[in-house]
Amino acid sequence: MHIVVCIKQVPDSAQIRVHPVTNTIMRQGVPTIINPYDLFALEAALRLRDKHGGKITVLTMGPPMAEESLRRALSFGPDRAVLLTDRTFAGSDTLATSFALASAIAKIGETFGAVDIVFTGKQTIDGDTAQVGPGIAKRLNLNQLTYVAAVRELNIEAGSITVERRAEGGVQVLITKLPCLITMLEGTNEIRRGSIDVALNAARAEIVTWNAAAAGIAEIGKCGLKGSPTVVKRVFAPPPRSEKAFQIDLTGLAPDSIAATTIDEIFKRLPALEKELKQMAQV
Repeated sequence: MHIVVCIKQVPDSAQIRVHPVTNTIMRQGVPTIINPYDLFALEAALRLRDKHGGKITVLTMGPPMAEESLRRALSFGPDRAVLLTDRTFAGSDTLATSFALASAIAKIGETFGAVDIVFTGKQTIDGDTAQVGPGIAKRLNLNQLTYVAAVRELNIEAGSITVERRAEGGVQVLITKLPCLITMLEGTNEIRRGSIDVALNAARAEIVTWNAAAAGIAEIGKCGLKGSPTVVKRVFAPPPRSEKAFQIDLTGLAPDSIAATTIDEIFKRLPALEKELKQMAQV
């Protein structure tokens, strides 16, 4: 069994700043981390390998500095890492990114053995689009299972996998044939701590580095800005709120009067809210 896990190096969201003039995200000097959602995908892949054997390849697309995130990922136990890096990819939106990653996954299959499962996080914290995983599945003609909360069973002999998918109003249990692509939800597991030996091996491991040509990408026009129809008009930070939080003193009140007192106090301080709610109730 061969599993590919796609990860992304993203700016630490706690330290992101927006340029006051250009209204774009300032990435210079901002620490980077592995996209947190991708760690749930990585742990799910590691658990399948623990149980069924096989190999795990970690893949990312980014500048040369993204090698740092790949080594961090290797410290948890995957078998190899592939860095897809080329100036051609600069400015890629989700459409161009999914094209490049799908091409790289196809090349990984040719080079290291057929790919049975592709794992991604449900989305990234810098884009929040949740489009790249499904885009890869579409381009590679893979069955896709999105918003997966748990992998119930992998039947290698039958070539099938059973998962729990979180859906509106409940949980769906889905079975599909391999190969497939799975996007993992947050909070579904906890990434393990790699051993010291694994961490040392990760530090000196050879990172397979491919440019566009090495990844077998012939249609360069589908990469980078040329292949990105998405246009971001403006990026901005939410303005600071002028209102300050207020405290409602409920000391000594009977339990059955707490709710009514709280609502009365809120409406007293926010009359516009009371008016809006009454108008909505009349519709």
